[in-house]
Amino acid sequence: MELTERCGARKEETSMKTAGIIPARYGSSRLPGKPLLEIQGMPMVWWVYERARRAAKLDQVWVATDDVRIEETCRSLCIPVVMTGKEHRTAAERLQEAAEQVKADFYVQINGDEPLIDPSNIDAAVPDEMPAGEEFGTNIIAEVKDPVQLLHSSNIKVVFDSSYRALYMSRAPVPCPFSSVSFSYYKHVGIIGYSRRMLDFYKTSVPGRLERIEGIDTLRFLDYGKELRLIPVEKADSLSVDTEADLLWVRDRMREEKRL
Repeated sequence: MELTERCGARKEETSMKTAGIIPARYGSSRLPGKPLLEIQGMPMVWWVYERARRAAKLDQVWVATDDVRIEETCRSLCIPVVMTGKEHRTAAERLQEAAEQVKADFYVQINGDEPLIDPSNIDAAVPDEMPAGEEFGTNIIAEVKDPVQLLHSSNIKVVFDSSYRALYMSRAPVPCPFSSVSFSYYKHVGIIGYSRRMLDFYKTSVPGRLERIEGIDTLRFLDYGKELRLIPVEKADSLSVDTEADLLWVRDRMREEKRL
């Protein structure tokens, strides 16, 4: 906490303590050192942090990394950072380790490769209240309006009940329009909220049947009957920077709009 106090005051605390965690892994097969790539004179991780700390419902924002180069960059820019192991296979595993160092009641996973992420979408992932003593999570979703996105397996489609509790997630277009076409498809956006109990459950559990079939780690919670509440948002046009082309597009957009 010394770094946070030295670099700036924290937001006013509420009864439910919330923390935004930005997983920032150095090793990327397509863009090595991605969190440190330059955009408008600053590393990508700084842009993500600056947008995340604008979220009104987060009491604190931290970067969780596995690499000393990212750690040193964060400290030089007054970004709170914790070191985690290199063995983690998923962002949820990294979050769980970070949660052992960053104390909160609720944690929001914020992708470290989305420098255009919308702070209001981060806020949407934070519930006004959560079930006491239970594993609980949230997941931001958005309507699919482009048929290409619907068919692409990298876009995770979601099915939910009338209360927006998740029923299933798939890389395939679901539900199937057999008896009706009067509905909208929705996709997982990539901002996920976890209670501390949910993160601890993830650490001590193994992939279930559906997770092994679809290759979607969030299905772990549905495999074991945990509550995952889906929250629709109107605008979710942030881009994950996975290629050089993505990086050039983001640089151009931010240069044109001159915005964080």
